[in-house]
Amino acid sequence: MGHNRWWGTPLRTGGTFLALLLAVAALPWLRGEDPAATVLRVRFRARGDDPEAVAALRRELDLPSSPLAGVLTWVRDALHGDLGTGWVSGQPVGGLVGPALVTSLTLAGTALLVAVLVAGSLLTPAIRQGTSGAGDRRTVRARWARLLSGQVPAALAALPEVVVAVAGVLLFAVTWRLLPVFGWNGVSSGVLPGLALGLPAGGLLARMLSATVEQTLTEPWVRAWRASGLDLRPMRRAVLRRVVAVGTPQAVVVGMSIVGSSVAVEKVFSIPGAGTLALDAVLAEDLPVVQAVLAGFVVTGLVAAALAAAVHRGLAVPDAERTVGAPAHLGAGRAGVDGGRRKPRLPPPGFLGPGLLLAVLAAGLLRDGTGTDLSARLAAPGAAHPLGADAVGHDQWGRLAEGTLLTVSLAAAISVAALVVGALVGTAAGLGGDVGRGGAMSGPGALDVLATVPSNLAGLLVAAALGPGLRGACLAVLLVAWIPLAVHARTLASEVRSAGYVRAAVLAGAGPGRLLRVHVLPAVLGPLLRHALVRLPAAALGIAGLSFLGLGADPDQPELGAMLAAGVGYLGAAPWLVLGPAGVLVVLAVLTSGGRGRDRSG
Repeated sequence: MGHNRWWGTPLRTGGTFLALLLAVAALPWLRGEDPAATVLRVRFRARGDDPEAVAALRRELDLPSSPLAGVLTWVRDALHGDLGTGWVSGQPVGGLVGPALVTSLTLAGTALLVAVLVAGSLLTPAIRQGTSGAGDRRTVRARWARLLSGQVPAALAALPEVVVAVAGVLLFAVTWRLLPVFGWNGVSSGVLPGLALGLPAGGLLARMLSATVEQTLTEPWVRAWRASGLDLRPMRRAVLRRVVAVGTPQAVVVGMSIVGSSVAVEKVFSIPGAGTLALDAVLAEDLPVVQAVLAGFVVTGLVAAALAAAVHRGLAVPDAERTVGAPAHLGAGRAGVDGGRRKPRLPPPGFLGPGLLLAVLAAGLLRDGTGTDLSARLAAPGAAHPLGADAVGHDQWGRLAEGTLLTVSLAAAISVAALVVGALVGTAAGLGGDVGRGGAMSGPGALDVLATVPSNLAGLLVAAALGPGLRGACLAVLLVAWIPLAVHARTLASEVRSAGYVRAAVLAGAGPGRLLRVHVLPAVLGPLLRHALVRLPAAALGIAGLSFLGLGADPDQPELGAMLAAGVGYLGAAPWLVLGPAGVLVVLAVLTSGGRGRDRSG
């Protein structure tokens, strides 16, 4: 059995990686095009589709006859250190991808550091308040802690990276002239793009971990410890250990989402990173470059996932005996389950915020957002246009209402589908292997490979196969949206599986169905539903990012992403074009944050 598990992980990992490479290699065939003809049009526009030139170029580049042959040849050469030659540039791929990948990973590492610092700052007051002797949730300090772990992360997570980047350029570079605007020339060049990527990522990470903090603070051993009058510092260390154990795999996923978001930010700051290189290569169908960039992301992500799994195994507490100095059972309330039976509840939503948003949208739907009036071009908010007008005179209020309905409905559908797929796949992976052996977290597998694929790169591949459009953008976002949920579900299921009460249930004769129904699902579904709500604005931002790159909605279509993309260029002259759609995304994130409920830490 152990021998099969030893071979199963690398086989699943390698198979998933080869499947991704095959998807890249099949792009020309999926579009019904000859790769040689595509490259010829890019390199020599004047030659058109000359059959003799196509045949000569095929021989020169030694183009594959099929996707499978191309992948096998590429993998064989890559294992010997040869990444091939670019079909369009004619340069060695390693010389192109290596420096670009280092630049992107340096940028992503800077942004991840910012994200971890932001998340830690936001969650620390809640942890200190929940582990303090005074558990009164009505104090100013308790309300401030709830705000920092609820609405503030929600608002940060919904900030479009492109808007933050452009605002940072206008403020710190153009107005104050404190930081460089373009290029990649030293440490100072990474400050603005690192903040643009790290602030929303920090809010997202804090939102993802706030459920773990809240559930841990409601467990019986925390209450018993607070009531015992013992030293609170060991308890805080135990809570922090739980948060870090659950949060480390999530930080890897957030890190890869940063890489995905960095494509648009690299474009804003003209950073010669792997995202920009992949964008140009996909549009030109320079497949060796795309395959090398994808391989670089996968290898880096797998190394990070392996380190995260090691941290998770080292910090996770499999049973009560491993808890040092706990007066109650640290494992008894694993993942928010009180003795295996307490089900985490979502805080009841308020009605003022949603009601106000619906009223504004309903009023906007009564206005004409499709008619053009060039005399009102870039009109400031006023009586005729309360929210201003765009570059062709569209009423911004009417377009904002239509765009919100379209984007939110698409993001909600994507989030529901991602929740279902992520819960099924992640729970199955987390329960793999024997109870207590660490099965799913013992090494990288298919989920870890898929989690390394940046969302915008997936969007580029889908757009290359289907062509730019809203349908392809939604499909691209869905293809990566379920992966963070699956990783989270796997981590939670692995935590539950290693709990002492699950071991006791197994020894008492409980079957797999009862374990799943009574112990696992109540512990997994609550945090996962919260996570899915967190991801709803992220799905909308994913569509917005692809629209900004020209791969999503048509610029004339009333969709929040397209409106953001159209308004970024006028941020200095007409900021209302960005404030409207960005404000809706922030309000949507706050409404789905669950931060208005009662703090049950006391």
